[in-house]
Amino acid sequence: MTQSGPDLPEAAERRLESGSFSSGLTVPDFAACLSMGLRPVGLVQGFCAMQWAWYGSGSPYMRGLNPYAPGASNRGSYVENYNCPHGFVSAEHRMWGQNYEQPWIEAAWAQGYETAYRRMVEEAQDAGAHGIVGVTNQVHQLTDAAVTEFHLLGTAVVVEDGPAPAEGPWTTYLAGQRLAKLFEAGFVPISVVAVLTSVRIWAYCITAYLMEGGMYSWGGYGPHDIDQVASAHMAARGLARERVRSQLGGDVLHGAHMEMARREIGEGDEVVECTLLGTRVRRFKDFDPLAKAMPTVRLT
Repeated sequence: MTQSGPDLPEAAERRLESGSFSSGLTVPDFAACLSMGLRPVGLVQGFCAMQWAWYGSGSPYMRGLNPYAPGASNRGSYVENYNCPHGFVSAEHRMWGQNYEQPWIEAAWAQGYETAYRRMVEEAQDAGAHGIVGVTNQVHQLTDAAVTEFHLLGTAVVVEDGPAPAEGPWTTYLAGQRLAKLFEAGFVPISVVAVLTSVRIWAYCITAYLMEGGMYSWGGYGPHDIDQVASAHMAARGLARERVRSQLGGDVLHGAHMEMARREIGEGDEVVECTLLGTRVRRFKDFDPLAKAMPTVRLT
């Protein structure tokens, strides 16, 4: 028997109060959960639509204004300046460039993700679940008006003959054999972890020439490393790893997955974003092999 929460959507209440259960697991993953004593009780999900209103027209963070000027707020931990080595060439010549972290975008993304995550966990709690396995998350840009949707989905499970966790349901991207091997190795999932880091690139002259496919004659001919772009990518990756470590405490990140995205804002103005996610796990015992499954033969 389940109890519906006061803030759950009406469709979620119907799903949780029904006599049947739903699952987002494949047949092998479902069977593996049953063999580990994890009984699926329902499909749970969380959704959030987030508008980044402070990053629209008229925002002090639009191109042409420097958020790292004296007295500016919302500073990130990464900024790198690039200066033209040529001197004045023309009014259109890009004599200065900069890479900098955009913490306001990272904070908006984190708020949207955490809201969707919290709503998914609340559904699992109302279903009486101990954990959520096979979590998937989809993040999509809905419109050009800086509106993003976050949709998290997972299968709520109960540990047979086990007590409910005092801190609420645990969560993991893993399911099936991967989750079984995690338990076998002596680790238990704590929660899913996800971060996004955003780095803005304002190209200076050399970067602009090379990105447009031109030859950088001042430095000679041949292939060139586009240092400003490479530095932005490395900074976004490094910041993502740093943020995840800060969430782990003394635990371990398992099944890490990193994705890079790049958006062009205007000529010589683009954004590099890094998304890093995984499952936070904690050791609770030494390696303990699971019982081997009983082989079966079907005769026809």
